[in-house]
Amino acid sequence: MSQTVPPFAELLARCRHSAIHLETRDTYGVPEEDEDFAAWREGWEYDLEDRSSWWNGFHESVADAVSRGVTVRRARIVSEPVSEYIRYEHSCTPQNLAAGEDVRWLPRRLASDLLIPGNDFWLFDNDLIRFGLFSGDGAFVEHTLCDNPDVIKNVSEAFKAIWKRALPHDRYTV
Repeated sequence: MSQTVPPFAELLARCRHSAIHLETRDTYGVPEEDEDFAAWREGWEYDLEDRSSWWNGFHESVADAVSRGVTVRRARIVSEPVSEYIRYEHSCTPQNLAAGEDVRWLPRRLASDLLIPGNDFWLFDNDLIRFGLFSGDGAFVEHTLCDNPDVIKNVSEAFKAIWKRALPHDRYTV
């Protein structure tokens, strides 16, 4: 059964209290990042002071939500030594922070005793999940929505345990 999933910005715009995001992959094949990732590989770095060079619709959506009082948090579970892609993500994370997002990192070796959802997700206001499904090589496949209270409870509890253990961005080095 096909499912229409609203764009992220629309889901976040509906949010009133909290949006949490879990990332569990060591690489993502997201086409809209290809150009920036390639430039980063060649030594290019973001100038956080030159906001016009990196600020985009995602950052705007997060900043708007935060200004409405929504808490936006992201946890990343990563293998160590980290992949090249995770080094790239780490270098871009100050952008997320500038938009108002709180980001933490959990080395996978410290997560062995945690129950971790099988897919990345965003949980909006603890009542709607947008799962992100990816292929084995990290290519985006699709988003699905879930409002099942049992699944919401499970991913919410998993995120709480991960968040408690994860390191704030400024304390995690790659």
